[in-house]
Amino acid sequence: SCVHTENCSVPTSEIIAVEETERSKKQRNIGKWQKMAKPHAFTVYYVKKARNHRWRCSDVTFWCVDEHLCNQWMQALKELLEMQKSRPKHLLVYINPYGGKRQGKRIYEQKVAPLFSLASISTDVVITERANHAKDNLFEVNINKYDGVVCVGGDGMFSEVMHGLIGRMQKDSGIDQNNPKAPLVQCNIRIGIIPAGSTDCVCYSTVGISDPVTSALHIIVGDCQPLDVSSVHHNNTFLKYFISLMGYGFYGDILKDSEKKRWMGPMRYDYSGFKTFLSHHYYEGTISFQPAKHTLGSPRDKDSCRTGCYICKKSEQQLAEQHKECGLKHEEDEEEWKVIKGKFLAINAVNMSCACPRSPKGLSPAAHLADGSADLILVRKCSRFDFLRYLVRHTNQDDQFDFSFVDVYRVKSFQFTSKLSEDNESSVMDIGKKRFGHFCRDHPACCCNIANSTWNCDGETLDSSAIEVRVHCQLMKLFARGIEENCKDEAAYSQSSIEQLL
Repeated sequence: SCVHTENCSVPTSEIIAVEETERSKKQRNIGKWQKMAKPHAFTVYYVKKARNHRWRCSDVTFWCVDEHLCNQWMQALKELLEMQKSRPKHLLVYINPYGGKRQGKRIYEQKVAPLFSLASISTDVVITERANHAKDNLFEVNINKYDGVVCVGGDGMFSEVMHGLIGRMQKDSGIDQNNPKAPLVQCNIRIGIIPAGSTDCVCYSTVGISDPVTSALHIIVGDCQPLDVSSVHHNNTFLKYFISLMGYGFYGDILKDSEKKRWMGPMRYDYSGFKTFLSHHYYEGTISFQPAKHTLGSPRDKDSCRTGCYICKKSEQQLAEQHKECGLKHEEDEEEWKVIKGKFLAINAVNMSCACPRSPKGLSPAAHLADGSADLILVRKCSRFDFLRYLVRHTNQDDQFDFSFVDVYRVKSFQFTSKLSEDNESSVMDIGKKRFGHFCRDHPACCCNIANSTWNCDGETLDSSAIEVRVHCQLMKLFARGIEENCKDEAAYSQSSIEQLL
């Protein structure tokens, strides 16, 4: 069932609201309508799709001669909207007033709240006053009275809400998050992201654009996109969850350096990136991982994750079948671990493409949002020029994995131990070495301590050099639908989907 306007038809699922129109509000009663004593009208508000995945709220007004007919139409449309069971009616909203350009509150009040009101969504709004305010609050509230949680801010704000919601679910189910092998309980309460930060990577990778109005409309129509979440542990102690990037070496060093320069604003990332590139540090360590045999795709197949992704659906089914057949414990004991020792400039694990406006393809263009795996990218020690060639490929269409010093694997879990922590465990090191770490072997004169890097865990630093990471398939859900296909390649996409199914 669709509502037809002059030049388009709109599916019921994309109607936002239907309201009676006061004659005084709309001055469209020209021509024949002027001859009527009392024309009756109703307005349909609907999603209008613009370029680059941008959505807008548009409206069309229908005029009726007959009041009864007008009411019948309105009633019928409202009943259709009531049948859209996935739509939220009551939301819990957290606003970070300090994130990004400090525009979160204004963005919500001016651009988002009026749309929620139009769609008859009631909200409880909490303006956060400190770090972890939202996370702590999620452990206290009566979560069952809400249809979703909305965070207004950047990736840091989303991470905080995600930690609160996942932690709350595990606590309510009596699951110990410190046990790295514990099967976690899925979160059925969806999270909505209204982008208002300096980085909105999660929003960009799941909607295709960082735009508050577009995100608000995805929440209103009740979209649902499952997401993989990875857990990070050290010595049977839970450290963090991440949803986009876990980076050691280059990306960890950039974050560590930029944290000291917060006064510079977003420009600090460029400055720290250039400085880190020039320092060209490499780190020794051992990576061991379990290949994700249940996934249909591979990191280099150029098959991007899109709305209704076939690879995500099928991979989830195959993972569930594996668990059913042999049980989680048995499967993990039996399954092979691949071990790689080496000197690395960067170690990156990504749960999604990590696309952003500056790098439209992201760190791993074919990474999937909900296939129960992460892409592990190992950049071995190489020359500065080669490393620059690798970095430049993130901004163009060339294959960024097509280098002899870059390896990429699709994994469901991995462990990393730095050379220094290995040495610490295996032998008593002499005092001098322990204190100063390994000197930079490429430039002995600089005497810089490069024993260990820092992990960049979704934009927050983790200093642990020995970690264990596990991917939890579809642990949570977003008010999103993944990135929709562009019209020009829709035909090719449907053809390839049919071929896959055959």
